[in-house]
Amino acid sequence: MSDALFPKLTSNQESIADASGLLINYAALHAAQDQLASLYQSNQPFAHIVIDDFLPQSTITKLLAEYPTDQTLPIWNNATHRDKETGEYVQKEKRNIRDPLRMPPTYRQLIWEFNSHYFLEFLAKITGITNLIPDPNLRGAGIHQIGRGGFLKIHADFASHREFSLDRRLNFLIYLNEDWPEEYGGDLELWNKQMQGPPKRVSPILNRCVVFSTTATSYHGHPHPLTCPEGIYRKSLALYYYTNGRPAEEATPGFATHWRELPEIN
Repeated sequence: MSDALFPKLTSNQESIADASGLLINYAALHAAQDQLASLYQSNQPFAHIVIDDFLPQSTITKLLAEYPTDQTLPIWNNATHRDKETGEYVQKEKRNIRDPLRMPPTYRQLIWEFNSHYFLEFLAKITGITNLIPDPNLRGAGIHQIGRGGFLKIHADFASHREFSLDRRLNFLIYLNEDWPEEYGGDLELWNKQMQGPPKRVSPILNRCVVFSTTATSYHGHPHPLTCPEGIYRKSLALYYYTNGRPAEEATPGFATHWRELPEIN
């Protein structure tokens, strides 16, 4: 899928011109939400939207400047994970930060804004999912990075929040990769429920946003090992949103992530 086919929030590229201190241009989101809603519902292989230039340039500049590049900082968690049954890696060379109080200040404020009722209303408008609830625990969310040789196997995410017993409904991603040539790999792949390709591929370029509905068959990941140099990371900010109840046909309640194998190429 060509990057040029993704909608852009073109009015959102300039700095926010008021003294509010807010990091999101809510007026730009409101102006675009009807167009984004029609695309979200019709996109394949499942309901999703990819939006370029999502945050104002002033916000992106702050995020890049404050990114915790020091890999020795104790705030980083090792998120590499093996399948409990097979022992095989399902996500490799992955690290994250999920405690907002230990994040740099711009990240902390941005997460607060992403969890505000203003932003939840925007998400509800484009996805059609009302009464969204943010996750204060950031289970599985926060600042993510994956290094050379790392990958995230294709999967459908857990359906239920382990602490709150809420239903997971949306994944929200912002990519923070200022220079990411195609040869590094790391495209997000969206597969249909039959795991029949080719998948839709989304390059993880700077200030690109991806939102998609979380169901039992919203298969996604970046399953091929990254070829970026050592010390270069595929970086993103991830948040997940929930509701109290969901359509029964979308997913069965449970805490397991469902990993899938790539189909063989004939």
